[in-house]
Amino acid sequence: MPSVSLVVCLYKERDLLKRLLQHAQGCYDDLVVVHDGAEGAPNGAATVPETQPTLDYGEMRVDAPLPTGYREAEFPPRPGSIHELVKGHSGRYYEGPRAYQQEPHWPFAWWQARYDWILRWDADEFPGDELRAWLQKFRQSPEPPAEISGYTCIWPLWSGRRATPGKWPDGRIFLINRRRVRFFGMVEQVPVADGTFTALDVILQHQPGRKSYGYRNLIFRRQAYRWRHVIALSLLGKPADLPCWRWNGADWPRVWQEIIEGPVRTGCKRLLLAPYEMLRIFVRHHRYELIYTLPGGGLHHFLICLELARLKRKCKCVAG
Repeated sequence: MPSVSLVVCLYKERDLLKRLLQHAQGCYDDLVVVHDGAEGAPNGAATVPETQPTLDYGEMRVDAPLPTGYREAEFPPRPGSIHELVKGHSGRYYEGPRAYQQEPHWPFAWWQARYDWILRWDADEFPGDELRAWLQKFRQSPEPPAEISGYTCIWPLWSGRRATPGKWPDGRIFLINRRRVRFFGMVEQVPVADGTFTALDVILQHQPGRKSYGYRNLIFRRQAYRWRHVIALSLLGKPADLPCWRWNGADWPRVWQEIIEGPVRTGCKRLLLAPYEMLRIFVRHHRYELIYTLPGGGLHHFLICLELARLKRKCKCVAG
């Protein structure tokens, strides 16, 4: 029977984590929480190094010392802290380098997990009733076949007041076997399967304290600009320059390689073509109320491409 570790990487989201843990009872056997930076630092200032270790955590010994930049939080936990909440659920709590994103912490967190099957959930998510029942059954079932690298689910959009109905968006990777996936720690990158991801008709709720889609997230949210800048900076190097999990190649996945080879050309192409692909999806799933968001994905990639082009020009000027 497979045992499951719940891994959460977050930044000052105690109330959301509390909700997640309440809904996740009976879904896991082990809990690992990694905080982006020091929880008690004022205004998000880091009291641990901000340099992210460029290691392949999938190759590290289980008993190896914690890498520079990571530490277990001091004991006893501060009252009302995330650390206290995690300890109250018999979990392990770490603070890592301030990265302003969670993906660079995943390889470390997966390394710290006790079990190979890992729930890859965000603090602002929680399982629906069907998913919770499926996980309870999963933990009592035989080990899945070796060709199954993980499972995907439905991930409804959130309007700020209610979740969108229906069976879309789907394809959210929520459970992985860490020995059957590869990954490098860049925002918007997802685990790459050695085998296949099995699609399930169950729901993982995503309910942040804001609307989860729309132009406000894309244009007016400061974090979106930070993410695009981090992606562009990463694309100037190699995947192995980032914290990795079993990623032993120098090549980027095609979606990123196209941007590297021609950022302006690729940005314009995606800006123009992505809305037509989204239109087909919306029509297939009868999501006509979302038509106004059609240019969003293409615009996001266009802005990533512009940022990479800007950084490339800056590098040439410095080199010149």
